[in-house]
Amino acid sequence: MATRKLLDQVGDVARFRHLSLRTEEAYRSWIKRFILFHGKRHPRDLDAEAVRAFLTHLAVNENVAASTQNQAFNALLFLYRQVLQKEAPKIEGVERARHSRRLPVVFTKSESAAVIAQMKGANRLIAGLLYGSGLRIMEAVRMRVKDLDLHRNEITVRDGEGEQDRVTMLPRALKQRLALQIRAVQKLHIDDLKRGRGEVYLPYALDRKYRNAATDFVWQYLFPAEKLSVDPRSGKMRRHHVAEQNLQRAVKTALRAAGVRKNGSCNTIRHSFAAHLVEDGYDIRTVQELLGHKDVRTTMIYTHVLNKGGRGVRSPLDS
Repeated sequence: MATRKLLDQVGDVARFRHLSLRTEEAYRSWIKRFILFHGKRHPRDLDAEAVRAFLTHLAVNENVAASTQNQAFNALLFLYRQVLQKEAPKIEGVERARHSRRLPVVFTKSESAAVIAQMKGANRLIAGLLYGSGLRIMEAVRMRVKDLDLHRNEITVRDGEGEQDRVTMLPRALKQRLALQIRAVQKLHIDDLKRGRGEVYLPYALDRKYRNAATDFVWQYLFPAEKLSVDPRSGKMRRHHVAEQNLQRAVKTALRAAGVRKNGSCNTIRHSFAAHLVEDGYDIRTVQELLGHKDVRTTMIYTHVLNKGGRGVRSPLDS
């Protein structure tokens, strides 16, 4: 049997390690760029100096962000350790990309309400969850029916950043609309089943462990796509979740309609959730847990963007 191409092996191992499709595609892209950078030489024949040269090139010549350089580095670590199964080259003296120190954009409470009010349908409901529960955009669109507990007013976020689960609050103001959304999803799912469809993607090969789970209603996405699509990995026709790009465009449109003169996005809505909790006096550790931050220093940045201006210091001119 012929040996599979290296990038195909990367895909095989990524799926075995339960990496998301996005991470797999990003790693494949960085590995391909690494190989092309060194004249299509096989990575097995490249040493630490070759890795150092590539990462330094990204920082110096391509001027990438620090997070981008780190992603490339992680892709190469994955290649050597998981795919080639050899010790990763010891890399020292890499020119590091500069970390940006930009503060996040934050809406005021009235701006948050105005932006969400300009949105409609599922987009408005998802935006409400970003602001009311502190969800990341992908955490919201990937939510399953079973992740909502309307009685306990809780949302369980599955496989958040770092593959960590967490629990956050379910806004009481959204309970009725969420209940209606669940009924709409159930009706759509019943129609799919009648047409011989109704199967949804399950993570971690749960479809083999629980044979009927893929067609079980509780596993369906809370915000399903309008049309069925082909799963790029399995080739099966399934109903995926809504595309996050739809929500991003809807937020930009709502910003203009609400007259909010800030360069906001879906992340801005989540940032506003955190900043407003801090502003209301909630403990920073509690906010950290609700956001799913590993390091409290990440959460502390919201103390610098409270809607009081100048770190809450009153200008002498206003005295």
